[in-house]
Amino acid sequence: MFHKHWLAALGICVVMTVAATAAPPLKALIVDGQNNHDWKKTTPLLKQYLEQTGLFAVDVATSPPKGHDLSGFKPNFAAYDVVVSNYGFGGDPWPEETNKALVDYMEGGGGLVIYHSADNAFPGWKEYNLMIALGGWGGRNEKDGPYVYWQDGKIVRDMTPGPGGSHGPQHEYQLVVRRADHPITKGLPNVFMHSADELYNRLRGPAKNLTVLATSFSPKDKKGTGRHEPMLMTIQYGNGRVFHTVLGHAPKQLRSVAFIVTFQRGAEWAATGKVTQTVPDDFPGPDKPSVRE
Repeated sequence: MFHKHWLAALGICVVMTVAATAAPPLKALIVDGQNNHDWKKTTPLLKQYLEQTGLFAVDVATSPPKGHDLSGFKPNFAAYDVVVSNYGFGGDPWPEETNKALVDYMEGGGGLVIYHSADNAFPGWKEYNLMIALGGWGGRNEKDGPYVYWQDGKIVRDMTPGPGGSHGPQHEYQLVVRRADHPITKGLPNVFMHSADELYNRLRGPAKNLTVLATSFSPKDKKGTGRHEPMLMTIQYGNGRVFHTVLGHAPKQLRSVAFIVTFQRGAEWAATGKVTQTVPDDFPGPDKPSVRE
């Protein structure tokens, strides 16, 4: 917009340009503070990737350290379009008031992104396990629900007794899209590479209202299962939407374009139920990963 001010006495025309910059339409909250992964280094990258879309203004809620008083840790989930959990394995339980606030937020139509080891958190919290559908470690086993994997063209729910959660050494692996019609995966290659990362396997949980978007083959020679394990998932919880990605162990893995783009798209979907982002030119195909510096 241009505003003209004539300074007649001096015979000068001053033209001022006012840049109109719209605020991002969506608000995101990243929750961290306790994790056996390096949340202090991964949270800034998660925040950066959300902001890069131009869709999100991002805040961070960091809990007190493990073993400290969490009674005052009460993020205002209701103020946000999407909550991203980077609160992981071994984290102390939240106050009941905070748990209830997240349940109410999700039942009322909120959005949640479960990032990597956030699916290791809160093994004893029933509603959280319904939100994430599948989890690992923390004593999870057959009491928590079935193993879930892809076999013979379909999802299998397997109640074989055994611990939930495992992975072998980091290695590059392909993701295979199983639901190409979903907004998060629509337009992505049917098969694409991810850079060397942990490949979670033997996840188990309630697995209710679960849609598996993409799987990866877990090779036995890398301490895997010899079957296709869920990597990208969505879950319906109440009126809320959950995007669950097991990718992204550390900052190095977060630079994989496979992670960045699926995380950005998953967050938008969790917030709004749709995806407006286009697939970038550097998105990988089936042969080699793509990494951003």
